[in-house]
Amino acid sequence: MPTLHYRLVNVFTQGARALTGNPLCVFESGESLSTETMQALARQFNLSETTFILPATNANAKVRIFTPTYEMPFAGHPTLGTAFVVSALGRGGKDLKLEMPAGIIPVSGDGARWKLQANKPTWRKPNASREFIAQMLGLETADVLDPPLWVKAGKEQLIIPLMNEAAVRRVRPQADLCWKVTSEDGHAMAYVFAVTAPGKVLSRFFFPIGSALLEDPATGSATANLGGWFIATGQDTPSSFEISQGEYAQRPSTLYLDVDAQQRIFVSGDVIELGRGTVTI
Repeated sequence: MPTLHYRLVNVFTQGARALTGNPLCVFESGESLSTETMQALARQFNLSETTFILPATNANAKVRIFTPTYEMPFAGHPTLGTAFVVSALGRGGKDLKLEMPAGIIPVSGDGARWKLQANKPTWRKPNASREFIAQMLGLETADVLDPPLWVKAGKEQLIIPLMNEAAVRRVRPQADLCWKVTSEDGHAMAYVFAVTAPGKVLSRFFFPIGSALLEDPATGSATANLGGWFIATGQDTPSSFEISQGEYAQRPSTLYLDVDAQQRIFVSGDVIELGRGTVTI
């Protein structure tokens, strides 16, 4: 029976505070594993994502990302956390390229801080009114600003601007209504945000699983999509934001978003290794 080595890391931590940020399990080698086994291991660990490192010909490593229920083409904190492990394994320095179904993702490290460059974003309007989206979030219509957009800079997600910080804190989504507004790949989710001060954002990310509704501590893919929303709505660039997320998930997190003058999107955050282990299957 094969013995598999994994590492537990936290991504988008608040500096050196170990038990902050979004946890991730990274399997050092998934070369011998079937898709079904990877999915079963992701369900076993039951974190928001689990990743598997594989050989690549045009990148430092190929990466596959699984939630407990499905595989993802791209996700932010798994990209940064896996890059950290790839570098620690000696499979590249601090400038890496990771191959994913969403494409080749450039990632760079500077100390504990890791940064990815997202894909060029695309966007579209949701097939839902502001009134319905407000109801879905448990808010008043006036709390939802125009325009909510589906944005894709790797993984399509619904980006919803809210009136103010108080509205972000009041959000109480209804899972049954979330399922009526789904992405191109049939998933439901909502990323809500408000600019709270120059260069500061408060955000929350929700996703239903069946009739239950979960809140993500730190969502790098949605942070990239927020950069796409700023581009789609004609906001000034270059721009930089420090984003607070995870307070209501009891995992306070800090994410950084940069959109440069060429409208390239960068997402960064700190990564900490928490532990290592083996699984025999």
